Amino acid sequence: MLTKAPRGTKDVLPSESYKWQYIEGLIREICDVYGFKEIRTPGFEHTELFLRGVGESTDIVRKEMYTFTDKGGRSITLKPEGTSPAVRAFIEHNLYAETQPTKLYYITPVYRYERPQSGRLREHHQFGVEIFGAKSASADAEVISVAMTLLKKLGLNNLELRINSVGCPVCRKNYNKVLKEFLKNNLEYLCDDCKVRYEINPLRVLDCKVESCQRITKDAPLITDYLCDDCKSHFEELQKYLDIMGYDYIIDPRIVRGLDYYTKTAFEIISKDIGAQGTVCGGGRYDGLIEECGGPSMPGVGFGMGLERLLITLEQNGIEIPKPEGVDLFIAYVGEEAKLFTFALANKLRFNGLKVERDNMDRSLKAQMKYANKLNAKFAIVIGEEEMKENKVKLKDMSVGSEVEISIDEIEQRIKNI
Repeated sequence: MLTKAPRGTKDVLPSESYKWQYIEGLIREICDVYGFKEIRTPGFEHTELFLRGVGESTDIVRKEMYTFTDKGGRSITLKPEGTSPAVRAFIEHNLYAETQPTKLYYITPVYRYERPQSGRLREHHQFGVEIFGAKSASADAEVISVAMTLLKKLGLNNLELRINSVGCPVCRKNYNKVLKEFLKNNLEYLCDDCKVRYEINPLRVLDCKVESCQRITKDAPLITDYLCDDCKSHFEELQKYLDIMGYDYIIDPRIVRGLDYYTKTAFEIISKDIGAQGTVCGGGRYDGLIEECGGPSMPGVGFGMGLERLLITLEQNGIEIPKPEGVDLFIAYVGEEAKLFTFALANKLRFNGLKVERDNMDRSLKAQMKYANKLNAKFAIVIGEEEMKENKVKLKDMSVGSEVEISIDEIEQRIKNI
């Protein structure tokens, strides 16, 4: 057990970490041009935050949270999703008093105690964005655009955007009555989870993945037929914004998402190349969440995207993330005096922005040059007693094998110029 990671977790080794760095770098670039600022919240929160924010009818709260009592007797939960902590920070630090909207993004580990599956580990990583304070459907369209922009820039084209409106507390109350009446005659055939959802939040029955429940709800009344005027207008407005951006979409009344806090817009982005686990991004609007968590009455909208699942999607689409380039310069040495001299030289060049490597294993000169090849070094120099005395080295272009003699003082500028 000592040398094996816990079930549902995964090490990201150097052979793969460059992929994460590439995606995270692209995320930061896109969020920057869209005006989103990064927020970093703790890895754990008070359990009550998720009970009130995520909702007691959700699978996350009922079955999947890592919850424990700390030494002070407080109930603590490892972060299962990113929105509720962002809302908590928004309230705690009075960000609502600043000019609105507040536009935030995060890249964070999240924790779910569930059966590990493709792209969903017990510890996985989530990219999310949130816009607080904007009630216009343009904000909904903007967060969708952030997700679509990232996926398209990564080279994913076989995507399907599905949208729905799950209404507001006013129209959903009427719809829930109709839905419960529809489900009543088949209540005994629903799965145990849906029997609980039927009482707490019947809308969530539509989200069940159990085949028998899907058969029962196949002909259920559509929530889009029961929207109030405000929700209907908001949904139509969202479609206008998506149309003007040129995004194709499907209206799917069965999308309700797995969290209780959604109101009005709910959406998913599906990759058609990942099989049963096709959703690579999901989100929507949650106009009551900030108030539910103890803040003022303010609207919000956002999404979450699992990075592990995104990496699987890229792989299944044959999309390769560019590998990092090799080191700029390898410095080989001969002799004890040169060993010290090259250590100082490498340190100076690194400080000035060059990627430099040298041998720390006391290899022979021949072995050092083999090592330079393994590191995919662009250039190499050999420094010994004579080179130190004359302040000159032969700069070798490792790709073609050509050499040019330069002074040691020229190394930095020559490589940067090339």
